[in-house]
Amino acid sequence: MQAHELSRYFRMPELADVRQYIRSLPTNTLMGFGAFAALTTFWYATRPRAMKMPCDLSMQSVEVPGTGGARRSVLLDSDEPLVYYYDDVKTLYEGFQRGVHVSNNGPCLGSRKPDQPYEWISYKQVEEISECVGSALIHKGFRAASDQFIGIFSQNRPEWVIIEQGCFAFSMVIVPLYDTLGAEAITYIINKAELSIIFVDKPEKANVLLEGVENKLTPCLKIIVLMDSYGVDLVERGKKCGVEVTSIKAVEDLGRANRRKPKPPAPEDLAVICFTSGTTGNPKGALVTHQNIVSDCSAFVKVTEKVLCLSPSDTHISFLPLAHVFEHTLLFVMLSHGAKIGFFQGDIRLLMDDLKTLQPTIFPVVPRLLNRMFDRIFAQANSTLKRWLLDFASKRKEAELRSGIIRNNSVWDKLIFRKIQSNLGGKVRLMITGAAPVSATVLTFLRAALGCQFYEGYGQTECTAGCCLTMPGDWTAGHVGAPMPCNMIKLVDVEEMNYLAAKGEGEICVKGPNVFKGYLKDPAKTAEALDKDGWLHTGDVGKWLPNGTLKIIDRKKHIFKLAQGEYIAPEKIENIYMRSEPVAQVFVHGESLQAFLVAVVVPDVETLGRWAQKRGWNGSFEELCKNKDVKKAILEDMLRLGKESGLKTFEQVKGIALHPELFSVDNGLLTPTMKAKRPELRSYFRSQIDELYSTIKA
Repeated sequence: MQAHELSRYFRMPELADVRQYIRSLPTNTLMGFGAFAALTTFWYATRPRAMKMPCDLSMQSVEVPGTGGARRSVLLDSDEPLVYYYDDVKTLYEGFQRGVHVSNNGPCLGSRKPDQPYEWISYKQVEEISECVGSALIHKGFRAASDQFIGIFSQNRPEWVIIEQGCFAFSMVIVPLYDTLGAEAITYIINKAELSIIFVDKPEKANVLLEGVENKLTPCLKIIVLMDSYGVDLVERGKKCGVEVTSIKAVEDLGRANRRKPKPPAPEDLAVICFTSGTTGNPKGALVTHQNIVSDCSAFVKVTEKVLCLSPSDTHISFLPLAHVFEHTLLFVMLSHGAKIGFFQGDIRLLMDDLKTLQPTIFPVVPRLLNRMFDRIFAQANSTLKRWLLDFASKRKEAELRSGIIRNNSVWDKLIFRKIQSNLGGKVRLMITGAAPVSATVLTFLRAALGCQFYEGYGQTECTAGCCLTMPGDWTAGHVGAPMPCNMIKLVDVEEMNYLAAKGEGEICVKGPNVFKGYLKDPAKTAEALDKDGWLHTGDVGKWLPNGTLKIIDRKKHIFKLAQGEYIAPEKIENIYMRSEPVAQVFVHGESLQAFLVAVVVPDVETLGRWAQKRGWNGSFEELCKNKDVKKAILEDMLRLGKESGLKTFEQVKGIALHPELFSVDNGLLTPTMKAKRPELRSYFRSQIDELYSTIKA
């Protein structure tokens, strides 16, 4: 066949032919084509797009030459850590001044009374009042110097920030106190820091402080400043023991009548002495400088700069204790961007109401709250169909997460997750969790359900809250992200636990401008934490993952030996057992004279009944906790999880005691940062432990 003949068979249709064909089509078909084209155009315009990754997520950290295997963030242009993000923000004072400018004197601090809207004071008002407070301190004889310590004993509220900024304006240092320390620890801190003035929120706390002076336990305390109203009897009680009791309003007025020009601090000056409530012994006063906090905040801004863009339109809900460095650091990030800070009413039971009223965009959390949210969501899904829908919807959104897509406008959000999101006010765009490990199951589900950027951080007071942070776009769980741009991280051998740096495992050590300067008047403890080269030894054991992120796998400090010489890391075992559905808390215990482990288990009050009923047991929560068959079934489930997770035989518990009351800060079994107080737990459950050892055969 010739070429010209082939062309007859395979020629392209003429434009006229196409027009004629289109005219011949029925109207319904033409409308269908048009609808299809419109839908296709709409889908392309509105389809979900993955977040722009700040780096190659398959390699989020790189090794720094000559550091013994230390790694740094790939977001840095060199091996030098990030110290400042903004050239004009090198202290907390300068950060607040930036907030005053960029906010255009917008609302700064907000609070509310029950069933009322939030009331706000502006950035300029906060600046004015804080300088008056600082001026009053100078007038009363306090020095504008970085060795002048001022106590704050209060829940989160606007006055907290005002007093703090007043101190920073004159280079003074704040020393936070908090209820859960206990009277003995508070006395210890007052004397250790030689606090002669303490700002207090409530008269009840003032009475506690006065009792210490009356008993000659805290002779250095001379002035108590109250934020709430108080009676004349408190003033008289103070006079009798030589303590001036006055109001913050009186202090503000005194400063306004005697205004001084601020004397701002230098970056290397102390900002906060943060007393950490350790699991044993007296609290230690971590010396945290302005540079420490600013560098850590700068690193957070650097990591999120392409996907977050904080601004005066953002609103932060402040309920995590300002006495701890996690909330303190986040608050500074918000203030330096001119954002609004809304404080909770002071009662954690009213937090959900505060969230709905405030409608925050920034919501910092801790694992304990996340676990409660997760449990409540699934408890409300009280039918097989509801649970199936919840699980199906979360799996669809988890698939988007794995593709780097974060959104709250999918069909699953509208049908399933809208109520969950509205319970937090409906506008949250950033959540960040830290302070303790969080379950991968809980974190992944809530990332999907809440549809916002949700970061997990790792650190401690001694490295100013954070040294690792998950990277934007990496929404996988089970790790704490890469080193933050303000520090390097290296792993060192823990030979007694068989963790070797050569295998990518070891104790986590941190070095950078966010690492603290030591402990107040405690060179021995300082030397334990900081080595001669400036590396902070955290006591946590980590493992590098192939993508350059860090996974926390163990805790060094709480290891002990069994009678046969085997080392045990109880927290690792507890984290595995807590994945059991009916289990809320576990305390694993072993002794050097015993050959096996035992545990005290607190069942989950919201899931135990349902779990037991499926297995044929009924009764109240307390009755189920006393049921030997329930105890046996819980132990079997824990051992199953232990086996699946690779626990060795000697790492599995031989017996458990069930206890109906949660370990808590109030009953003295947890620290304020929700870490187990192991000596107290041992003492508290001594009788149960002894009974287990006497009745179980090795």
